[in-house]
Amino acid sequence: MSITGSIKGPAPAPTSFPGANKLRIGIVHARWNKQIIDALVAGAVQSLEKAGVPTDNIKIRSVPGSWELPTGCQTLLAGSSDDEVDAVIGIGCLIKGSTMHFEYICDCATHGLMRLNLDYQKPVILGILTVLNEDQGLERAGIGRNGQPGHNHGEDWGFAAVEMALMTKGNQ
Repeated sequence: MSITGSIKGPAPAPTSFPGANKLRIGIVHARWNKQIIDALVAGAVQSLEKAGVPTDNIKIRSVPGSWELPTGCQTLLAGSSDDEVDAVIGIGCLIKGSTMHFEYICDCATHGLMRLNLDYQKPVILGILTVLNEDQGLERAGIGRNGQPGHNHGEDWGFAAVEMALMTKGNQ
């Protein structure tokens, strides 16, 4: 038996999401690296709609940067019953520069989002690209460069939000 291709990557996700039409999903995105962020948000929205989440049930908010993502996500999780969401996707893109700023923001933002998962017992999907250069960000946003289209990770995050929201509601 020979192994072909890469073993890296997720196993196939569910293709049917009964109950997704009743979900309310939030997306909070940073405004840094706009071209990449816009593509990631579009990918997430596309997969949410494909999974069956009505467009009117998708709430999109923006925050200045990835540092503010945990607070932005928290406001949706702690919102009034009119604003209540079943899951939130925090979307950002951090591109490494020449200082330690990248490491500090990556660490704090990811820990902040994980804490929200546990504190609110609702899914908070980690949608922060942590890349070494712009090309990696463009590739992971599905924009690509130099003839390489890449893959839009926003699509994965949208499906993950639906799957986890249904799981926490006991529908899957």
